Order: sequence, then structure tokens, then C-alpha cells
Amino acid sequence: MLRKVLVLFFHPRFEDSIVNKSLVKEIQNLPGTTFHDVYERYPDFDIDIRFEQSLLLQHDIIVWHHPFYWYSCPPLMKQWIDLVLEYGWAYGKNGRQLQGKYVFNCLTAGGSQEVYREGGRNRFTVNEFLRPFEQTAYLCQMHYLPPFVVHHANLATRPECLRFATAYKELLSGLVDGSLDLTQIAPSEYLNAHLYPTL
Repeated sequence: MLRKVLVLFFHPRFEDSIVNKSLVKEIQNLPGTTFHDVYERYPDFDIDIRFEQSLLLQHDIIVWHHPFYWYSCPPLMKQWIDLVLEYGWAYGKNGRQLQGKYVFNCLTAGGSQEVYREGGRNRFTVNEFLRPFEQTAYLCQMHYLPPFVVHHANLATRPECLRFATAYKELLSGLVDGSLDLTQIAPSEYLNAHLYPTL
């Protein structure tokens, strides 16, 4: 069964990110995938709520693609969540529009995976920092999947960027054509670690 994937891309400095340029180049014209650059569409932060909600309704899997800013997301993404996921539409009384859909974060982080550990400089894992997004998905009755994470994003070489971009493309392609078993990947720490152990 074919699924439709919506990539909601939030990056205020996209032009400066070699990693994200590589990731986006591989997936923005991928069949079955809609790439939506939210900062490009709303440079003034004036979000068209009904348009965004209509996009969500048209897709089965949602990707929040963003840099990992201060253990969270860029400001426009927070505003998007606050405004688009309305009470009575996405959650709360009669709020079941997103029920059964899948969602996950694709993020780029400057630190290594080792610093995101108990005893590491950042003290907590990436998944622990992402709990608010997981809870948001839960409240909206969505299935939350592990993140796709690129560590050391600021230091990644072009060959490394290409490897991550290829893996990202293969991941989204597998989600579209149904060749990936979502029940198998759900317990993983990272989607890329489960599907591509060398990344």
C-alpha cells in the first residue's frame, strides 16, 4: 500500500547548512513525498493555518525536519505546532483529524552521539530531549517514530553528507512504498541506526 509523506522543513539558515542542502536535494522531488519549506513560505511567521491543516490531511506520514536548536526546534516550528495543531482539530474534544498518522523528527545536531548520554556533556539522550514532540504526537493520537539524526552536522564532510542523504532518501522511499515495517523500526533509538548501522 502506497503512503504519502509530508516533509515539513524548518531551517532559518538553510543556505549555510551543507548537511541539510544534501538531505533536501535527495528528497525534495521524491515520488510520493511533498517537500514543504515552511520558512520560505512564511518569512514573516504569518502561518496559513487552514492550508497547513489541509496538507496534513492529505498525507499519511509527517516528518518534522529541522536543526536541533538548543535541544529543541527553531521558533517557526514551535509557532507552527502552537497554531496548526488546534484544540478541537488535532486534539481534545472532537480533535481526531490526525489520528493514526505517523510522525518523526529528522534533525541535524552539532554534537556527537556520545555527548547525548547520561554522563555526557548534554546529560540526556536526543530521544529524551524530544519527549515534548513525542507527547504532542500522543495527544494528537499519532504514532511517533524514532528520529533520523545526523550528528556532528557542522563537521560532516561532503561524502558523509551524501551517505546520510542517500539513507534519508531510501528511508522515505521505503515509507512511501510500504517496504519498511513500521512496527519493526518503532523500538529503535534512531531510524538511521536501525536501517543503516554504519551511520
